[in-house]
Amino acid sequence: MKKKLTKKDLKDWKKFINSKEKIPSKDIQSSFKSEKGKRVVDLHGFTLEDANNFIKKIILESYSKKISKIEIITGKGLRSKVSENPYMSVNLNLLKYSVPEFINSNSELKSFVKSINYEQVNDKNSGFFSVFLKIKE
Repeated sequence: MKKKLTKKDLKDWKKFINSKEKIPSKDIQSSFKSEKGKRVVDLHGFTLEDANNFIKKIILESYSKKISKIEIITGKGLRSKVSENPYMSVNLNLLKYSVPEFINSNSELKSFVKSINYEQVNDKNSGFFSVFLKIKE
């Protein structure tokens, strides 16, 4: 279905492309929210390597700031084509599965982590999971 642009939409578009206003990049800016004792991190748009590096940074920062819970939003991977490729593992390719594996395989990070909520990781209807950190003394 094609929809014709209205005059207002066209005017708004021209105003936008001619303006010097910058739109902040979701991938560049620090992608998290924080409230007392809890931090929410969104990994949408991250590659596996970037997500792992970002999570390492977030865990170290959160531990030093005495944050005890990190909620990591990965999405459900509904648009992923991994399941159609016989040479790729669904469980190891999705951030939802690979980030907890990265945390567990990194001895430095593991020393700061109390637990990971694997019920959320394994829940097909959940697009996030929680990591609980030890409290810095």
